[in-house]
Amino acid sequence: MKVLLIAGARPNFMKIAPIYRESLKYDHVECKIVHTGQHYDYDMSEAFFEDLELPEPHFFLNAGSGTHAVQTAKIMVAFEELCQKERPDLLVVVGDVNSTLACSIVAKKLLIDVAHVEAGLRSFDLTMPEEINRIVTDSISDFFFVTEESGMKNLMQEGKPKDCIHLVGNVMIDNLFYQAKKLEKDNESCFPTFELKQQNKDYVFLTLHRPSNVDTKESFEEITFALNQIAAERPIFFPVHPRTRKMMEQFDISFSENIYLLSPLGFKEALFLWKDAALVMTDSGGLQEETTALGVPCITLRENTERPITIKMGTNMLAGTKKESILKAYRKSIKGKGKEYKLPPKWDGRAAMRIWMALIVG
Repeated sequence: MKVLLIAGARPNFMKIAPIYRESLKYDHVECKIVHTGQHYDYDMSEAFFEDLELPEPHFFLNAGSGTHAVQTAKIMVAFEELCQKERPDLLVVVGDVNSTLACSIVAKKLLIDVAHVEAGLRSFDLTMPEEINRIVTDSISDFFFVTEESGMKNLMQEGKPKDCIHLVGNVMIDNLFYQAKKLEKDNESCFPTFELKQQNKDYVFLTLHRPSNVDTKESFEEITFALNQIAAERPIFFPVHPRTRKMMEQFDISFSENIYLLSPLGFKEALFLWKDAALVMTDSGGLQEETTALGVPCITLRENTERPITIKMGTNMLAGTKKESILKAYRKSIKGKGKEYKLPPKWDGRAAMRIWMALIVG
């Protein structure tokens, strides 16, 4: 059974790691990693493979950047050539990035089965490119591996066959638990941010990169105003995405001195910081889930989320993107610090095992 496993952008790498590791337990499965090159900056891709104990990708498509259409087209052309050469039996895609969409379309037209991990998630916001990627990928997939009950409901309402939908848990959480155990054994003083963490208590950990938040000056300034207000009360650790740094320079955005602007971090070093934060603020989907798994309070800098289970479990709160709503959510979150949270069903670190059991045993 020849399987191609697609990784294109930073979050994908965390998701494919447990799937790849689990595949090694099956002698009759040949699983190869395809790196589309959607994220091509070293700090945002290759370093992650090292951190996540993944081998060098078996194939690199070198797609690079560009508009959504240009990038998707580059991936499709390169991946079609690879599929014709490799003749895989199955394609496994994860998440909702352009690589997920592009490779799924190519495979399906070549009559290759497609398995979508994180299927069924919906924000119901068609202004989000990721929402379009999710809907289209699910419309042509053969196997649906779902992280939360809302995904089951969405897929059933869209008419997907019930016997092809599997609630397996969350591979992001598989990876999180695996890395958290390793982190306990590591010498944390080796991290460049060790001293920063030692010197600052009760800090906020921030990620911010979504185009709707940083690509227009007005929205970026609204969020920055709120962050600078919060930084007057407690320090903020902010690993800056290359896209965000570019827009900071373009719009002349200036942050408080109490906001520590860091280079992009490897997975383990980021985990080392955010797991002990008083609060995480993010516009990332994955971090909403990871904070839920470890019971860390999270504020999501968006108007909606395709991961409603994180809200239901009580760890996550939608703050919107206006300064007033962000500050209101911040006050509410800090006030509720210390309350108990629940872990979503099947978020137990065994999602990858369930995926392979479904694919192999049926």
